Amino acid sequence: MPFDPNWLSVPLSSRVIAWVARALGVNLCESVLVSLVEPITEAGKAAVAAIVADPTGTLVAVDYDGTLAPIVPDPEHAHPDAAAVRALGRLGSLVGRIVVLTGRPVKTAVRLGRFRRTRGLESMILLGQYGVERWDARSNTYYLPPQPPAIDEVAEELPAILEEHDAGQAKLEHKGRAVGVHTRRLPDPAAALRRLTEPLRDLATRHKLRLEPGKNVLEIRAPGIDKGEALLSAVAESGARSVIFAGDDLGDLPAFHAVQRLRAQGIPGLLICSASQEEDALTTISDVIVDGPSGIAGWLTDLADAIEAASAQRALG
Repeated sequence: MPFDPNWLSVPLSSRVIAWVARALGVNLCESVLVSLVEPITEAGKAAVAAIVADPTGTLVAVDYDGTLAPIVPDPEHAHPDAAAVRALGRLGSLVGRIVVLTGRPVKTAVRLGRFRRTRGLESMILLGQYGVERWDARSNTYYLPPQPPAIDEVAEELPAILEEHDAGQAKLEHKGRAVGVHTRRLPDPAAALRRLTEPLRDLATRHKLRLEPGKNVLEIRAPGIDKGEALLSAVAESGARSVIFAGDDLGDLPAFHAVQRLRAQGIPGLLICSASQEEDALTTISDVIVDGPSGIAGWLTDLADAIEAASAQRALG
């Protein structure tokens, strides 16, 4: 067999696996793919096959809270699952583009995520505030549009509204372009969320803002693009030929719809739900369902294994 210099770029473990598989007459691509959680839809199965066959044409986009990072009582302590970040780093060396897409301010997500410390994420992009803000890891530059004045006005009115609806102990999170009201620490978080939804919707409407529901949180934010528009823009910018998006709650629904639109245009897309007992809005439209950030970490790790093994098989010819 002629020597292929590309073979040296394949990790040693994958090279050894490939040699053993060839000696045993095993179809490596098929045997490795079965280690992945199998998509429950035909579109998802087709997307995984396309991604493993053409990883450099793939854009991998993930939500932050509830997907990369566990949901915790204090948002300032929401650090990502270490294994999930390592898996993203591995994929960053294999796929075309890594994107983290979050409702958080971009500087907060960069600080909490510590992505710059992870090998393989040197060229990742982080889109914050649902895509309005941006951080490019390669140049370490930020795009931060000005904060709308109405956000401060809402923040001033919120404490009285919360007291009026027996939710005075709810945690307020000022995000610059948004204000989040977290009910997680209240005695009955779900009941408090229901009591507050309409009053906060009225407050948002009055200030020409929008209300965004999440896991035990209601967020009043400035109008603008949503995660779906942000994802479509990232796909167009990168020229991706396939896309993965992983999310966990209602704020990710526009991104799920965007992937469905891309499928309709002939671009393979895979939808992964980071499931929890608090939110199941995405499970019925997902291709893969895993158990929270640890499940995301495992699935992304298995995907990296599958891509490396398939690359080793191709190098063997």
